[in-house]
Amino acid sequence: MSIPLKRQDPRTPSSYHLAVTVTALDLDSSAASLADKAYLAIRDQLIMLDIRPGDPIDDDERAKALGVGRTPVREALKRLEGDRLVVSYPRRGTFATGMDISDLAHISEIRVQLEPLAARRAAERAVRAAQVELEELAARIQEFDVSRLDRTELMRWDLAVHRAIYRAAGNPHLEDVLIRYDNLATRIFCLFLDRLPTVDEHVGEHVELLRAIAAGDADRADDLAREHVLGFDRAIRAVI
Repeated sequence: MSIPLKRQDPRTPSSYHLAVTVTALDLDSSAASLADKAYLAIRDQLIMLDIRPGDPIDDDERAKALGVGRTPVREALKRLEGDRLVVSYPRRGTFATGMDISDLAHISEIRVQLEPLAARRAAERAVRAAQVELEELAARIQEFDVSRLDRTELMRWDLAVHRAIYRAAGNPHLEDVLIRYDNLATRIFCLFLDRLPTVDEHVGEHVELLRAIAAGDADRADDLAREHVLGFDRAIRAVI
């Protein structure tokens, strides 16, 4: 069962002040170097389709836009190529990777196995501070005034929730793999955002999942994470 996000009367005080913009840098505040910051910023643009599939990526243009040199941007693009978000061709340049329906099947096949594992491990291992973070995140999401959040903003919150769960699982190798595939899945989701009828419900499903993890209910967290991934797959296939 999904929990719908709250639609508040615009005349009443809103808890929207809690729902500040989740940017690329918010998702990994430990980034210190210029290359790290360039990586996160460009990654966000690729995931949210500010850079569309197949678009060329100009080093100079990105460097100027980010206020950094070309070297950090080039280092970032090398990392993004490893993430399967960009592809480079000799003498042609670097491009955002394309997408097709087979990508959805391949990505979902991996996520349906690993997302429940991460949720289960988080429920079993999360320290008290992480449990509190997850509870607070659930409360913030449930109180969203969706009339004041666009769909791209909701997807950034979706990314933030998944990152929090991966961290709470306490396995950095599992976290790295899941971040990569969640990025690819979110990119596909964003491609169909305008055609999907219930993006807010997709994000709202996280409320129960986060609370199950915070409560240490590993079996329920496992089940909810699996259904969330399967629901994502069904939602995309329904509009293709």
